[in-house]
Amino acid sequence: MKLVVVSAGLSVPSSTRLLGDRLAARAAGRTSADVTVVELRDLAVEIAHNFTNGFPGRALGAAFDAVAAADGLIVVTPVFSASYSGLFKSFFDALSVHDEGALAGKPVLIAATGGTARHSLVLDHALRPLFAYLRAVVVPTGVYAASEDWGAEGLDGRIERAAGELAALMAGLSTVRKPAGESPAVVPFEAQLAALKP
Repeated sequence: MKLVVVSAGLSVPSSTRLLGDRLAARAAGRTSADVTVVELRDLAVEIAHNFTNGFPGRALGAAFDAVAAADGLIVVTPVFSASYSGLFKSFFDALSVHDEGALAGKPVLIAATGGTARHSLVLDHALRPLFAYLRAVVVPTGVYAASEDWGAEGLDGRIERAAGELAALMAGLSTVRKPAGESPAVVPFEAQLAALKP
């Protein structure tokens, strides 16, 4: 199984990358997935060139291939102007031009970092709609980490819950609730997706 982390952090060290690493460690621990990290900071020039010449460079092409081949994605962006970063959006714009269906049906865990908790709505007002548009399957729990969240109670619980949801989707299984006393049924995720199609 393959898990890819797409990190749009710009600084070194980066709290954005740190959040991605913590989420990946928890999800991979549940799935035994191999983890690949795509650092968008290192691809910024190739992303810009891709828009002007229409072709991905070698490193950007490898990143596109890794994302397309992944069984699950963790995407993490810093918050700029109450939304995802331009570099983050540019990568996924370029990916969708390169391979329109690259994210279709793919489990994606959305996460973001910022200086204040007031920007936590970026998960539901920017990231979730973006990945819904790209036809990804966004896990219910997104993770936002403000500066004050590091080392505080609550962040570990959100990471654990979100990683568990991603791991379940990556394994292609989802638990369906049953009445008390009955065992939960396990329904393949692909069968659930097929049932939703018209």
